[in-house]
Amino acid sequence: MKSVKEHLMFILPLMAILLGVESVLVFNRVTSNYEEKLRESYTILVVSKSPMSLRRFQRIEPHISSVEAISKERIARQIARGIQNTKTQEILAALPHFYTLHLDRYLSRAAVEKIRKKLLKVPGVKKVETFGENHRAKYNLFLFLKIVFWSFVVLLSLVSFFLILKQMEVWQLAHRERMRIMEVFGAPMLLRSGVLFRMGITDAIFAIALSGGLFAFLKYYWAPQSGIEILVDRQALLFEPKDLAILAAVAFTLVISAVMSVTVRSGEVRE
Repeated sequence: MKSVKEHLMFILPLMAILLGVESVLVFNRVTSNYEEKLRESYTILVVSKSPMSLRRFQRIEPHISSVEAISKERIARQIARGIQNTKTQEILAALPHFYTLHLDRYLSRAAVEKIRKKLLKVPGVKKVETFGENHRAKYNLFLFLKIVFWSFVVLLSLVSFFLILKQMEVWQLAHRERMRIMEVFGAPMLLRSGVLFRMGITDAIFAIALSGGLFAFLKYYWAPQSGIEILVDRQALLFEPKDLAILAAVAFTLVISAVMSVTVRSGEVRE
């Protein structure tokens, strides 16, 4: 029973870190997908006296990915309906050119403001509307969520890693006699620490399997039945096979780091 408890004391903190890592992977995929949706829906309106092409816009600002000209005829017809004794052609001749610009990625408010100032300096451009308040609200909320999420994951990982170190110290003390005998006979540090590596890697495999299994369960079973729109729409992003390789790399790196840290500090104390 004591042995099971000790292994749980190692597996659970390691799982907390791995779940945090997997959450980061999922969060990055979901936010990248959301950023793409925001980018596709976000446009900048430009009013110009003279016609402008995509190439000209891109010479002004490389982040502009596409341009759509707004039909002047439709605008002229709408205006003509509200003004008596005015022909559509007369209105059409007086109207400037209207364009909606799409960006290649979702930029910060400051970057969008720089684009607006660049466009306003172009001869013939009369007005540039970036819909600043709506963009600012979405971007600030997006940035706030990122900061809160990353702060939580980093704090959780630090606390969990200290718990892993403490449990590794317990194992090191439990096997110190064997390790000292091996040291007397000239065994290198890596060989002396073999029992710690073996126990740590075994528990890491369990932690990797449990963490990956949990997210696979969320993706393939829970998400489709949850009825939560954001999970149903982004079910494919909740877990990917390559995530297991990333979790394994993180887990084994943590085990090696913990063993080396405990072993080195133990050697320093004896000296």
